[in-house]
Amino acid sequence: MNVIEKIYSSITYCDGGMGTLLQARGLKPGELPERWGVERQSDIVGIHSRYLEAGCNIITTNTFGANLVKYGIDDLKKIIPAGIENVRRAMKGYSGDRYVAFDIGPTGKLLQPLGDLAFEEAVHIFSESVKIAAACDPDLILIETMNDSYEVKAAVLAAKENSDLPVFVTTVYDERAKLMTGADPAAMVALLEGLGVDALGMNCSLGPDQMKNIVPRLVAESSIPVIVNPNAGLPKTERGKTVFSVGASHFAETMTEVVLAGATIVGGCCGTTPDYMRLLVEKTSHLPFCAPVKKGNTVVSSYTHAVKVGGEPVLIGERINPTGKKRFKQALREGDIDYILGEAVSQQDAGAHVLDVNVGLPEIDEPAMMENVVRELQAVTDLPLQLDTVNPEAMEKAMRAYNGKPMVNSVNGKPESMASMFPLVKKYGGVLIALTIGPQGIPETADGRLSIAAGIIAEAEKCGISRRDIVVDPLAMAVSSDPLSAMVTLESIRLIESRLGVHTSLGVSNISFGLPARDLVTSTFFAIALQNGLDCAIMNPFSAEMQKIVHAYRVLKGLDENCSGYIEYAGSLPAPSPAASVAVPAQSAAENAAGQGPDDPLTHAIIKGLKEKAGALAAALVKERNPLDVVNGQIIPALDIVGKGFEEKKVFLPQLLMSAEAAKMAFESVKSALSSTGQDEKGTVILATVKGDIHDIGKNIVKVLLSNYGFRVLDLGKDVPPEKIRDCALENNIRLVGLSALMTTTVPAMEETIRLLRESGSAAKVVVGGAVLTQEYADMIHADRYCKDAMETVRYAEEVFATQA
Repeated sequence: MNVIEKIYSSITYCDGGMGTLLQARGLKPGELPERWGVERQSDIVGIHSRYLEAGCNIITTNTFGANLVKYGIDDLKKIIPAGIENVRRAMKGYSGDRYVAFDIGPTGKLLQPLGDLAFEEAVHIFSESVKIAAACDPDLILIETMNDSYEVKAAVLAAKENSDLPVFVTTVYDERAKLMTGADPAAMVALLEGLGVDALGMNCSLGPDQMKNIVPRLVAESSIPVIVNPNAGLPKTERGKTVFSVGASHFAETMTEVVLAGATIVGGCCGTTPDYMRLLVEKTSHLPFCAPVKKGNTVVSSYTHAVKVGGEPVLIGERINPTGKKRFKQALREGDIDYILGEAVSQQDAGAHVLDVNVGLPEIDEPAMMENVVRELQAVTDLPLQLDTVNPEAMEKAMRAYNGKPMVNSVNGKPESMASMFPLVKKYGGVLIALTIGPQGIPETADGRLSIAAGIIAEAEKCGISRRDIVVDPLAMAVSSDPLSAMVTLESIRLIESRLGVHTSLGVSNISFGLPARDLVTSTFFAIALQNGLDCAIMNPFSAEMQKIVHAYRVLKGLDENCSGYIEYAGSLPAPSPAASVAVPAQSAAENAAGQGPDDPLTHAIIKGLKEKAGALAAALVKERNPLDVVNGQIIPALDIVGKGFEEKKVFLPQLLMSAEAAKMAFESVKSALSSTGQDEKGTVILATVKGDIHDIGKNIVKVLLSNYGFRVLDLGKDVPPEKIRDCALENNIRLVGLSALMTTTVPAMEETIRLLRESGSAAKVVVGGAVLTQEYADMIHADRYCKDAMETVRYAEEVFATQA
């Protein structure tokens, strides 16, 4: 049977770690492991053979880092075919269900806007590797050890655009069940199922005891097989060798719980060996197979979280749309992105769950503007987006650039509309808004609109789009021109939900067009529509009347436990006044995390990550105030608010980095005035990713934050020899050196660097970090401090330079 048939019929076993086994065979610090597939084939074939003997079904090629970041194209044309052939050689003589998985690891770079790698360049990097592999005909592609949902999307698109192979994806979660860039399990399931992968799950970073707590969350959301490949616990050194804290027996025992929880593809990652896999197979092969269950959920997502349609009303902010908005049209014509970003931030603060994005004006390049706005919005808000355009080119650019599973607004019952939108939703994933408009226009009856909706769903299912990914908009028409239009729309909602089993959405404000005091009519209609089953509303989140309806409805429908949400909302309302028309926006997560709100526009702009606005405000302030007061009174305190939120796990990495970028823009605006005061930087820090490791994401994040906190950073880059770090520390009288490593195979180079620094007489403190590091590991290699994230490194730097001042 092929691999897809296998994973839907029985428990399937992946192999375990490769790096630690290569180290045991003599892989030197800094040596590139993928080259062994060409230069030491017998060793690689031997390792694959041991995993086959242990009972593993899926054997991954030794190509984890085989990409254009690390190798030239000529090298890849040797390494990748050799990697696939080595697995095939090992499989000779073995019968049963055995599959070659072409292994793809991360680039080691952070994608824009958080880093410097463009999304399409990432797609290109992965594509070149996939093309070479596809020509060698492996059984599947395994994309693994991904920390960033956007890089995952780039890799999946590369795999699907350049091969017809099944695609499995595993990502790296921390103890809070979050990716480094913030995605939770529900967000990753929505994204990956939308992209059409064949299996999904997690690997690396955590041991089986931690992963077993995340498995139920993945299984609860996923309609496809779930993969779990843990580390053998935490790494440490014993007698100069890397060992792991979880033994094979405990690993296998815990993995029985993982299988019973619903994982159907299991194996290991760092520190696991053929002995681990043998025990895993022995302990779990007799367990019942839990076939994946179709969930039927209608879900959209951002890069951090998912929003489920059904049950709770979903509020879609309508303000990023030029219709009837003179100032917004002006912003589009002038390319005033900051104004558009401000609208997004304000709507999020006002309680929107999703943001509608429409930038259609006849006189602008809509595809280019749509792509740019989508990219920029994702830098300042983590709300899912509803991409709103009738231009297929603009829609594709937006869907490709979007880091999540969007709402797609819209398709209608005309053949040309379905022909243009269905392929995009099938390729990129999305929840499609289906307007009840047919070739003859909008039916005047509820039955007519039901018929069009049924036709759209039927055609979508023929194209492989599930009805769970369709939300029908039966259209709210102005009662000022047709007194019965509201009743037709309300009846349409009831019919569509009861007979077709799909959810509904409306642009509710259309109902009151042409009337005075529109909020009164709109909010009343909204309340009736909710009671009739409406799930999503495109609305003005600043409307006090609409917000009152939402909060009261949640209480009356039993959706607000202990009425806590309503009580909090009611406490924010001003005293009743005829002029009251705008709800009081809630504080942002970052502001709430610090227990305070911004006391001025510059602080707010930095917290929200509004770069251009922060720069302009700082430039204006420095003309009136001492630049030191601006830096110490607003820029640094704003960073501290976000930093505290990050430390308390209420703010995620993208928000932290975008706030840092906004602070950088503000600081640049006052730099010339600041330098004239003669203020020195706080101190100089060396940062480097150690020899043999080309992954510099973590190092670059630390660099951004240290720089914005006033430290001078000497960034020596990645794959840095220990001697270079030592010499730079001595030449510059460095007080603090920061070392980063992602792979267990490069940690010995970190230990060697620290040894050389100590022997040279350097007084520098050494702080270490990276996915494979722990406090115990740091102690064993004689580092002065282990920091688990960038903010902790900043705090340690402040401590070091304060005590050495």
